[in-house]
Amino acid sequence: MDLLQHMTERARSLQRCVVLPEGNEPRTLRAANRILGEGLAKVILIGNADEINALAAADGLEAIAQAQIVDPADKAVIDRYAPVLLELRKSKGMTEEQAAKTAADPLYLGCLMVKTGDAYCMVAGAENTTGDVLRAAFQVIKTRPGIDVVSGAFIMIMPEGVDYGTDGIMIFADCAVVPNPDARQLAQIAVSSAETARKIAGIEPRVAMLSYSTKGSGKGDQVDKVVEATRLAHEMDPCVDLDGELQADAAIVPVVAAKKAPGSEVAGKANVLVFPSLEVGNIAYKLVQRIAGAQAVGPVLQGLAAPVNDLSRGASWEDIYKTIIMTCNQ
Repeated sequence: MDLLQHMTERARSLQRCVVLPEGNEPRTLRAANRILGEGLAKVILIGNADEINALAAADGLEAIAQAQIVDPADKAVIDRYAPVLLELRKSKGMTEEQAAKTAADPLYLGCLMVKTGDAYCMVAGAENTTGDVLRAAFQVIKTRPGIDVVSGAFIMIMPEGVDYGTDGIMIFADCAVVPNPDARQLAQIAVSSAETARKIAGIEPRVAMLSYSTKGSGKGDQVDKVVEATRLAHEMDPCVDLDGELQADAAIVPVVAAKKAPGSEVAGKANVLVFPSLEVGNIAYKLVQRIAGAQAVGPVLQGLAAPVNDLSRGASWEDIYKTIIMTCNQ
């Protein structure tokens, strides 16, 4: 059973409830229709019921009838969730009027549903920017205890015959959120990525902290940052197999690892690659996706107190379908 199939079957058994704030977006509706038709999760669509039902009927999306539709213009809805938001944000100066207005924003409303337990997770971003999705999540759901950095990882599934990672599965991070993490942030990204490997991808993490240097072969501030991040990550979670600084070839190629990092428990067999900056990580995952033909599932937003995931605005409906499945597995 491949990873996506495994996650699909697990989602079906868990029967999570996912809220989709972009309820009248055609790709989102089509993805939701398949999720419901296959019995993989419960779905809440945020939007006007007449508009959603008309779009579903026009596209032959019969399973949408099974979704719960929540209208952000409904006063009863706002009366339920605005007080929750006010309590969360009153220390920041939010007023009752502002809370009511903000709670009517579908992204905030979706996060409030997750916060109150009315939904398990949220997926958005087909129409909204990453910044808007993250802002709502930061303000409502917040980060997990001990973590104050939200990062984005991709689960990379290598094509048959490409023998890297664990059974062809690797985690790349951060490829989506933090532009230039400092050592402390990089350490948190590493620990969060190890958890993603274990809890979503189902693999035991071996984390490589990547650099242009391996064990002192290069010098510079960027190398020092990765060395310090490695030390801090070990302090945060001593049980994770993690090593750095390592060049990419030393991290994944055993014969190179034997020369450059002899004795390392991670070098040559890493399945989690932590990049020193967003620029490097984003470029790397897209090159591996396009040149090697790997599947890139994600990004998985790591570090939040409850599962919320962001979509590319260029995502296909199939991408949204897969992201919903992945989010239900978090």
